[in-house]
Amino acid sequence: MDRREFTRRALIAAAAGLSSPFELNAAPRAKLKAIAFDAFALLDPRPIFSLAESLYPGKGMELSNAWRTRQFEYQWLRAMSGTYADFWQVTEDALIFSGKLVGLELSRANRSQLMEGYLQMNVWPDVPQALEVLRRAEIRLAFLSNATLNILQSAIRNANLEGSFEHVISTDQIRNYKPAPRAYQLAIDAFGLKKEEIGFVAFAGWDAADD
Repeated sequence: MDRREFTRRALIAAAAGLSSPFELNAAPRAKLKAIAFDAFALLDPRPIFSLAESLYPGKGMELSNAWRTRQFEYQWLRAMSGTYADFWQVTEDALIFSGKLVGLELSRANRSQLMEGYLQMNVWPDVPQALEVLRRAEIRLAFLSNATLNILQSAIRNANLEGSFEHVISTDQIRNYKPAPRAYQLAIDAFGLKKEEIGFVAFAGWDAADD
């Protein structure tokens, strides 16, 4: 199931009072009251990867794939080792390592341009309409992400979605990352709801498995 189909099913499920988009044929349970979105369930990173290809023709996709993989790995390694650095720092560290891994000389200017792409992200095209449907269904909305507040708030401004989210939560405030249980507790505490009343919309499989 691709991201768009998941979004469609999630909207139908939310409006129907189901706890999961995979329960469309099941009997309704307690109605979902809130949704906490991971950043990349809503944010479209493709312009960053297109920029990498324009800066390094023929090697940009290889760089991007390595960068994304190391970005997640660095978060987990720092969480496990107790040597926390925020999402921005691990993203830049991952970029530097990935450049070396694929045999590219990343100039300071190009590295800065690629990093700034994270502050220029917009949402996927279907997101504004989807959020409006959820708001009409009186579903409370939040970001719950490993990304920094600066990245999240920049994306909200870029997409003209100010006021769409009741809470914008970065796990930076606990100096840890999802899938740490304390990270999901941030949304539970912010909403003041039971865990089962909140839908945690994941981007990655490991997030879906642990929320």
